[in-house]
Amino acid sequence: MNLSFKERGGRVALLATAMACLVTGIWGGLLRLPLPLPLPTEHANWVSFHGPLMVGGFLGTLIGLERAVGLRAIWAYAAPLLTGVGLVTVAVGVLDAWPRWVLAGGNGVFVLVSARVIALQRALHNVVMGAGALAWLGGNVGWALGHPLPQVAPWWLSFLLLTIVGERLELTRFQRPSRWSRPWLLTAAGVLGAGLITGWVTPRVGGWILGAALLGMAVWLLTFDIARRTIRGDGLPRFMAVCLLTGYGWLLLTALLLPLHWPQSAGYGYDAALHAFFVGFVFSMIFGHAPVIFPAVLGLPLHFRATSYVPLAVLHGSLLLRVLGDLTDWPEGRIWGGAGNGLAVALFLINTVTLIALTPRAPSRTSRAKAACEPGRGKNE
Repeated sequence: MNLSFKERGGRVALLATAMACLVTGIWGGLLRLPLPLPLPTEHANWVSFHGPLMVGGFLGTLIGLERAVGLRAIWAYAAPLLTGVGLVTVAVGVLDAWPRWVLAGGNGVFVLVSARVIALQRALHNVVMGAGALAWLGGNVGWALGHPLPQVAPWWLSFLLLTIVGERLELTRFQRPSRWSRPWLLTAAGVLGAGLITGWVTPRVGGWILGAALLGMAVWLLTFDIARRTIRGDGLPRFMAVCLLTGYGWLLLTALLLPLHWPQSAGYGYDAALHAFFVGFVFSMIFGHAPVIFPAVLGLPLHFRATSYVPLAVLHGSLLLRVLGDLTDWPEGRIWGGAGNGLAVALFLINTVTLIALTPRAPSRTSRAKAACEPGRGKNE
């Protein structure tokens, strides 16, 4: 893909904004463990808003950028721009409500982008991802109105879950259709919506309903996802399948932990439930899809290499240590596991940048045209 310098520069700037939220969010998470790391200023909100920086600033901006690239509409880039700016403003220490409303405004544009995609292609997977966009908007509006993070976290969780499920649903068209797939998925999605609404009024009951919905989604993914077939391949397809299937295992664990440890606002059980989902499930998806997403967004090729398994192994090993530390009241295990989570993400970024740098690039059309016009480059070359 040959992008203009201006177009690639704009995408890189938005991607850099998402990366800034990722770094500050992880840094804040490490401080919460606690690890003795410095803060650049006493006003930085990296610790208090570790979750929003990761979900809205990093993942929301990245997904919004990916969707804008796919839609090929300039106005769609307002979504990642506003979500990124809103969370970066929060990160530097602004405690007023307006940055949260900027985030919600970017989310509103993202909902319009999702609606446009549905209008262009009326397919169930787009509807599922559109429902995820609405869930994210509900959580962000709730946060802007001053509701506590544990009350809005299930809405953010649902945004990422439905986005991932929608993307995986799109690929099921390459398999033999099952009469149980669609009713199963729609039922689980309905239970998820019921859990969100119930949890707003009665969090304890909502937690049990959400757990049931996550269980249904996890079993659906493990039953119908194409990764069950591609795991028998090699190279990138097998790597992606390993990421996906291990991630579904963490989703299954989240479904079991969530009803037992909700609606806590602190504590080791709360930590285990959240990180089993946001680290184990979501980051497994990121690691698996990065070799496809980054080339599409940046217009740069990336050839898969087996080194990609190293960050994945560190991610799952350290998260297992962290969850065991949480559930057995072992603070050292939780701290070392959390530090390993940060290391895994750092290794993932280093590996991704290295693979992009080492992958040969095809010459652009302009370069080929100039080469053809140079003296000595003719038919006999």
